[in-house]
Amino acid sequence: MSKQFASHADMDDKVVSFEKLSDNAYAYTAEGDPNTGVIIGDEAVMVIDTQATPVMAQDVIRRIREVTDKPIKYILLSHYHAVRVFGASAYNAQEILASRDTYDLIVERGEQDKASEIGRFPRLFRNAESIPPGLVWPTMTFKGEMTVNLGNLEVKLLQVGRGHTKGDTIAWLPEQKILFAGDLVEYQSTPYCGDAYFRDWPTTLDALSSFEAEKMVPGRGPALKDATEVRQGLAGTRAFLTDLYGAVNRGVAEGKDLKTIYREVYDFMKPRYSDWVIFDHCMPFDVSRAYDEAMGHTDPRIWTDKRDLEMWAQLEG
Repeated sequence: MSKQFASHADMDDKVVSFEKLSDNAYAYTAEGDPNTGVIIGDEAVMVIDTQATPVMAQDVIRRIREVTDKPIKYILLSHYHAVRVFGASAYNAQEILASRDTYDLIVERGEQDKASEIGRFPRLFRNAESIPPGLVWPTMTFKGEMTVNLGNLEVKLLQVGRGHTKGDTIAWLPEQKILFAGDLVEYQSTPYCGDAYFRDWPTTLDALSSFEAEKMVPGRGPALKDATEVRQGLAGTRAFLTDLYGAVNRGVAEGKDLKTIYREVYDFMKPRYSDWVIFDHCMPFDVSRAYDEAMGHTDPRIWTDKRDLEMWAQLEG
């Protein structure tokens, strides 16, 4: 292979930031690694996305304990990808919350996703032995909307549309206008679209825009601390998706094969987006899914560790 697979070249530790967005909201970010959101009420704490392993989660817990001794009662899975969920056991939370669509994805492809992502991210999963056997299962699911009271603080959990996956869920603090977007929004980071719905995602971003959030924790990248930065995060994500899917769709309409489309789309996207985190990792997966969707495959095919390597060899070999 001419290019190292996925994130195998990304082995340098990142600088972690734990930033206060309000008296109740914090963002745990690390230079484009997967983010974790923290919401603190009078009675309990909610953690949004848990990090890849229990070892990585311990650093989140340490920082939470620097600002509160309230129990970590809830975990929210904004969606299901191994790199987001397998730190869950470290928190000893009372409830693990997820959309029913996310639960269905775990049933359908949880084991394959776990093996696939551990293979893609050697740095994030270097403590994979700390992950308990099995999968991370929600203890409580919902469809559409759910409200959780953390003690004088209501958190709205909402499905506003498909995008990054079919199960995407946001957390919203309406009085503070703070939004935890999961991987529906990335900032200075490449959207991973291997399990995406390209045609739906821009409409879902429209729905997020209607919240008029003043602060946001995206899935990757720094916390967005004012309305202008929030709009930039939404616009950047939208631009990437529409540029990539439009280019792939044109290639399909012209009857080109996947490898030809990949090389052309990569060259088209590189001047605009190659400085975004994990660009080279994401592009083969993103173009493969966009090609499938443009060819009429409405739902994403399951990625396995074997399929990952075969696809990479085909497109990058």
